[in-house]
Amino acid sequence: MNAIAIKAGRSSPEVIDVDVPDPDDGEALVRTLRVGIDGTDFEVLEGNHGGFPDGEDYQILGHEAVGVVDDPNGTDLEEGQLVVPTVRRPPDGSNDYFERGEPDMAPPDACLERGIDGAHGFMSEYFTSPAEYLIPVPTAFAETGVLVEPMSNTAKALEHAFASRSMFDWEPDTVLVLGNGPLGLLTLAMLDSTVDRSYCLGRRDRPDPTIDVIEELDATYVDSRETPVSEFAGVHEPADLVFEATGYAKHAYETVDALAPNGVGVLLGLPGDWTFDIDGGRLHRELVLENKALLGSVNSHVRHFESATESLERLPDWFLERIITDTYAPSEVDDAFTDDDDRIKTVVEFDTL
Repeated sequence: MNAIAIKAGRSSPEVIDVDVPDPDDGEALVRTLRVGIDGTDFEVLEGNHGGFPDGEDYQILGHEAVGVVDDPNGTDLEEGQLVVPTVRRPPDGSNDYFERGEPDMAPPDACLERGIDGAHGFMSEYFTSPAEYLIPVPTAFAETGVLVEPMSNTAKALEHAFASRSMFDWEPDTVLVLGNGPLGLLTLAMLDSTVDRSYCLGRRDRPDPTIDVIEELDATYVDSRETPVSEFAGVHEPADLVFEATGYAKHAYETVDALAPNGVGVLLGLPGDWTFDIDGGRLHRELVLENKALLGSVNSHVRHFESATESLERLPDWFLERIITDTYAPSEVDDAFTDDDDRIKTVVEFDTL
């Protein structure tokens, strides 16, 4: 079967021929429909994140997938059922995090991540997975189901944000999303009906498709070249919730300035090493005196995928039609992995229903 992989010593993906996998006991065989491409895939290609499976000189890419159960193999799944796979798997059997049903809380050395770190991904004609990590989704998600995985990360981040404020009545009226990539736009759309005012920060000039989507959602586009995060509150208003999806290290600290009293900043981006000066004492006082909070969030698990599925069903059709901008066949791998500001979400399509 065809698969898209990165080989050792290379920085560009290519189509390779591998055997169709045989499902083990408790696993199902899934026929892949679509796999999304995101920033983490490029980090893997550049060697900045993740690692190959043990003993392998290549890694099959892809962690955002939707597929059809081809062989249930004795599991509770049904042939023809549409599913989305979760990403994390236990290394060498299991551990406390997986036994507690909390793989998303495991540190990197206590988990494998399909298509990212230590395990092959889903960017192939077929893949296998334990049934417990396959989330059934509506048949209508055959084209959009690749959005469930990134949305599940937002679902988890929001769950943690609200949990951190659970000791008092916290209902955010304003949200600032840092980053106008696919995850930022999906987060903005998910929050659209729950907040009064929303803002999305980016670094793009008009005309731009992401700015069009932001404004169609009745949010305000903030150009960080004109209004840095540290000046956002003075130019616009303090935000009850700041959702960081840029991986720009300074934003983690500038978020404190952007927050309203009792506000929460959730960090999802993964920056590289960068040393710079900050006024740590001032930021510390802000956090303490104004009851602000910063928290990090990575990955997600079954309940977050289920929550994301419900959220995806509520998103407007126009948004879904415009968020997935480019679809490529596996043979067009070079085009699929070309970085282009006119694209929002790119997917590789292996098959259709």
